[in-house]
Amino acid sequence: MRILTALAATVLLLTATATSAQADPGTGLALREPSGPYPVGARDLRLVDEDRADPWVPERRRELMITLWYPAVHDRGVPEPYVTAEESRLILARIGAPGLPPELLAGVGTHARTDTPPRRGRHPVVVLSPGFSFPRSSLTGLAEDLASRGYLVVGVDHTYEAAAVTFPDGRVTTCLVCDLVEGGTVNGGQVGESRAADVSFVLDDLAARRDVPADWSRVAMAGHSMGGNAAAQTMVRDRRVDAGVNLDGGFYPAVTRLDRPFLMVGAEERRPGTLESWDTSWANLTGWRRWITVTGTTHSSFTDYGLLGEQAGLPLQTMPGARITEITTEYVAQFAGRHLRGEPAPLLRGPHPDYPEVLFWRP
Repeated sequence: MRILTALAATVLLLTATATSAQADPGTGLALREPSGPYPVGARDLRLVDEDRADPWVPERRRELMITLWYPAVHDRGVPEPYVTAEESRLILARIGAPGLPPELLAGVGTHARTDTPPRRGRHPVVVLSPGFSFPRSSLTGLAEDLASRGYLVVGVDHTYEAAAVTFPDGRVTTCLVCDLVEGGTVNGGQVGESRAADVSFVLDDLAARRDVPADWSRVAMAGHSMGGNAAAQTMVRDRRVDAGVNLDGGFYPAVTRLDRPFLMVGAEERRPGTLESWDTSWANLTGWRRWITVTGTTHSSFTDYGLLGEQAGLPLQTMPGARITEITTEYVAQFAGRHLRGEPAPLLRGPHPDYPEVLFWRP
């Protein structure tokens, strides 16, 4: 089982390059500027599911932290922090990145602003689920870009599955489930099932709020690694999610039938015949579907770390970080545009001369 692929791939790549390239502590790290026409706002929320025990700590109710990114009226206000200094320390310790200052990620430049009002209207929704052991912040670049194009983006931290999650009272939870997986008492299917329940609860909670500018009749979900698996598992269980994207995650279990649009985006090695759960799931996608891979990429390239690692002097892939960020945001945005707004999606018709790195497969 490859549930820890996200962590393992990042550790190996950082360790391999650390001996020849060290990050300059004074180097500024920043996310790519969003490409849409709107300023971006952000708001953090704590949600508690009083009807559900936490699957990993049963004596507690399931408690989640989420971030809402949205098209804003203006770009004035305080920048949304990427992570806290303590979160940065815990994330880098979990990754095992040598030579990096522990607080490095706390200084990442973002583009969203807090306390800025959203634009009027009801915006289509994109839910984001991060890779196993990764925090919701690892998909901030994608979230900001989608929000700048007019989507309400919901980033979900799955408590005890991320290196660090900070709650409003100052508590910081760590990746308890990492130890359970390593000990063999938890498997990928259990994690995917729990995440699907998390997302359904988040949709229930937010839909009941009057201050969330969302069109709940148009919902997509995208995720990296285990988050990509969660997108598929959520769609199987919850028909409110109209379309899904898996960014290089295995399927736990393989999809047996899914009749709504689904996009599989793989790193260079994720080709037909290389991972059984992808081959099986592809055959059972009965709606609109695409399988693409991106040359020059590795497992975690589709997260912020593909860009930030390069800026820190520890690249995760041979492709330039800015280029993989552009490819990820453009293809996910066109997918969301096609299936939530009915917009043309020329990049998804097949190979495109502007993106020769993107290969299409039709096994």
